[in-house]
This record gives sequence, C-alpha cells and structure tokens, in this order.
Amino acid sequence: MDFDKSSVNIDGQKLAYIDVGEGTPIVMLHGNPTSSFLWRNIIPHLNDLGRVIVPDLIGHGDSDKLPVSMGPDRYTFENTFEYINKLLNRLEINQDITLILHDWGSALGFYWAMKNPEKIKAICYMEAIVSPINWSDWPEQARGIFKGFRSAKGEDLILKRNMFIEAVLPSSIIRKLTKDEMDEYRKPFLNENDRQVTLNWPRQIPIEGEPSHMFRLVTSYAEWISNDGDIPKLFINADPGSILIGNQREFCRGWKNQTEVTVNGLHFIQEDSPHEIGEAISSWMRNINVAHL
Repeated sequence: MDFDKSSVNIDGQKLAYIDVGEGTPIVMLHGNPTSSFLWRNIIPHLNDLGRVIVPDLIGHGDSDKLPVSMGPDRYTFENTFEYINKLLNRLEINQDITLILHDWGSALGFYWAMKNPEKIKAICYMEAIVSPINWSDWPEQARGIFKGFRSAKGEDLILKRNMFIEAVLPSSIIRKLTKDEMDEYRKPFLNENDRQVTLNWPRQIPIEGEPSHMFRLVTSYAEWISNDGDIPKLFINADPGSILIGNQREFCRGWKNQTEVTVNGLHFIQEDSPHEIGEAISSWMRNINVAHL
C-alpha cells in the first residue's frame, strides 16, 4: 500500500514522513537501510487506533541526505536522534505516545523514551538493539560481513558495492522481495555518496564495548527500561530471528509489564509477517486502551 508523505524542513534538511489517522500518536521508527516503506503493510492495521507518524530517518527514504562536506562520519546516532526529536516537537507529538520500533529505530526510540518517559504510553519493539552486544551474540553467518563493514574494507563493501542493500537486506528476509520492492529500497542509495548512512550505522553498533560512547548510551537505556514497570511493552519475537536472539532475547524477556508474541521472520520481519505483526500490535493496543478506561 502506498501512502502520501508530508515533509518539514529541520535545520535546512527535508525530513519526510507518513501521517495518517487521528487520535493519540503512534510513532513507527525504522532502521538501516530501510525507510517508512518497511511499515507499509502494518500501518493499515493501526490507523484506526490513532494518528500514525512514520518518518524516514535523515539520509533514508525520501528524507534529505546530509551534505558530503560534513565528512564521512556525518550520520551519527546523535544527529539522527535530534532530527527525530525536532520532528516530533514540530508536529506537537508530546503525550500518550506509542512507539513501534525496529533495528536502529529501536535505539532511537528507547533513548527518546528514557529522556521523555512522561510522554510515553506504550512501547512495541522487534529485532531491536536492547543492550550492548558481543560478537558471540551476533548471527554466525553475519559476523564476517559486519566485521568487514567496521574495517577499512567497509567503504568498498558498502559505498562501492552497496552490500547493505544488495546482500544484507535480501538475506535477512525469508521470502524473495519483488523487483519493485527491491527497487524501492535501492532508490535512496543509487549513488556512492548517498550510501554513507548505510556504512555509518554498522560502525556505531556497540560491539565488545566499541564505540565506547554508544556502549554507554545503549547501556543507559537498557538499564532504564529494565527497571521500568509502568510502561506497557510488546516484544514481537522473531522465529528464527537474527539479532534479538540468545542472550539478547533472554535479557529483554525479563522486562516488566511486557507481552510477547512470536512471528515468522529473520531480521526485516515486516516483510515476512506484516499482518501477524499488525494484528498483534492492534490487539495489544486495544487491550491497553481498555485497561486505561
């Protein structure tokens, strides 16, 4: 399903987003290397439950790319976070927010929730970054390529060969994407400079304590959400899953006030089980709404 997008200018850059439905806000955040397109088949399950806001992160989808003059490390967690924070402020999204999170969108959303707990109604997450990781937590078949991304080979693998789109994305989905679907995911990254964001992200995953600032940041929100018992949570577990498995899965299963459902998928589970995900979120949200009456 296609959705019209709106956009706002934030610090000289266009940030694109889908905005459908009415009522209390539901904010859906994607990760690398996707866009709001990832949520296209889940949004229809939710747009009668509230106002659904689905941004394209800076550098992704129809949002602008940061200027090359900012240097090769221009896409940081911190500046991406600020664009999302300013977008929500601009749209006056400031109370009773339900967050629906995936991949780097989860780190952005968990951190935003930690800083704004009074604005959060509920949090749903899937294939998320729930705590710092070790290489032993990483899928064995992915360790080599991600180590490559984080090495001097990364520029060739991603900027030259577009490996995040051409290899990581399709190999992290059980079904085969159609040509039109692949073209939609390729569209924001046709040029080498446009792919920088898809290289910067894997280099910021807190693995074995590095990078240290991201290790501290993810540790901070992991500790906060582990101790929170007030915010209802929905963990959509992926079977067999990709990054939220093993020790990471067991860690988040200990979170309080949490419901868990399991759907079929690897990492980009929205492409394999969109309707199961949409129905699970819808049912969970309706139960929360009844509980608040």
